[in-house]
Amino acid sequence: MRRTVILAPNWLGDAVMALPAIADVRRREPQATIVVAARPAVAPLFTLVREVNAVVVLGPRRRVSGWLDAGAELRSGRFDAALLLPNSFQSALAASRAGIADRWGYRTDCRRALLTKSVAPPTQVHQIEYYQHLVRALGFPSGPSEPSIEVTPEVRESGRRVLIGAGWDGRTPLVALAPGAAYGGAKRWPPAYFAELVRALRADGVLCAMVGSGADRRTGDEIAAASTGHGLIDLIGATDLPALAGVLVQCRSLVSNDSGAMHLAAAVGVPVTAMFGPTNDRATRPPGDHHVVLTHAVWCRPCMLRECPIDHRCMLGISPNAVHEAARRTL
Repeated sequence: MRRTVILAPNWLGDAVMALPAIADVRRREPQATIVVAARPAVAPLFTLVREVNAVVVLGPRRRVSGWLDAGAELRSGRFDAALLLPNSFQSALAASRAGIADRWGYRTDCRRALLTKSVAPPTQVHQIEYYQHLVRALGFPSGPSEPSIEVTPEVRESGRRVLIGAGWDGRTPLVALAPGAAYGGAKRWPPAYFAELVRALRADGVLCAMVGSGADRRTGDEIAAASTGHGLIDLIGATDLPALAGVLVQCRSLVSNDSGAMHLAAAVGVPVTAMFGPTNDRATRPPGDHHVVLTHAVWCRPCMLRECPIDHRCMLGISPNAVHEAARRTL
C-alpha cells in the first residue's frame, strides 16, 4: 500500500482551506495510507479529518534548522510520496533529506530541483482552488470545494462541557465571537465594536461565547471589561482545536475577523459573519451562500499589511449595527 505524507500549511485558516485538496487525494487513492505532517499549532486539526490516517507533529518552526529536523522526522515514516502544500524551499529540502522518492509541489522559492514533479502556481484564485489546482495538476481530479469536518459526538460533548463549565445553562442561544487574528492587528475589528455587539445580541436573548488562543488575551480582556453584566462567556485560551470545534457546533453562528476560527467554523457547518479589512475576501472568504462577509470600501484595501499605517478605516468603517444585522440573519 502506498504511503503518502502531506506537509500541511502552517496557519490554521490555510490548513482548513487545504482540506478539499486532501479529500481529492483520498478519493483517488482510497487504499493509500495518508499521513499529515504539521506544526504543533495546526496538527490537532487533522485528528478530526476522516481522510487522514495519522498525524506527524513536526518540531517547532525555526527557519532552516526546523525544516532540517523535519527531514529526520519524516525519514522514519518510510513514505513513498510527499505532497508539499507549503511553498517554501525548506519544506522541499525536508522531503528530500527524508529520502522520499516522489516529491510534489509548486515550483516556487527556487526549489524546482528538489521536486520530482513541479507545477506552476496559478494567480488570482481562491486559496482553496490554489491547493486543489496543485493536486489536480498531479492527476487527482477535483471534488467539492467546501472544506468539511464531521464533528464526532465525543467532540461535540466535550465542547458542551467546556461551555457549561464556563457558565452556559445549556439552553440559551449562543453566538461565538473570534476577535483575534494571528496575522496582525490590522485584521482585527475594534474591541469596542465587539463589546457593542455583545450588548446588542444580549438584548435579543442571545449569549456570546468568546474564543481564541492565548495570544488574543489582551483583546479578549478589553471586550470582557466593556461587556460586564451582559453574560459574556470568555473561552480565550481555554480550548485546543478539537475542543474549539466542539464549542463552535453548539453555537448558532460565529462572528469573526478573517481568521483560522472563521474557516474552522465554516468547515464544521456553523454560519459565519466575517469582517474583512486589509485582506482579500475574494481569496480567503469562507465558501458557501450561508456566510456573510462584510467590508468597507476604501481606496487602500486590500493592502495585506499586518498593521495599518494610517487610520484603520477599512475596519472602523464596518459598524457594529451592520454586523449585528448580519449576525441576526445567520441565527
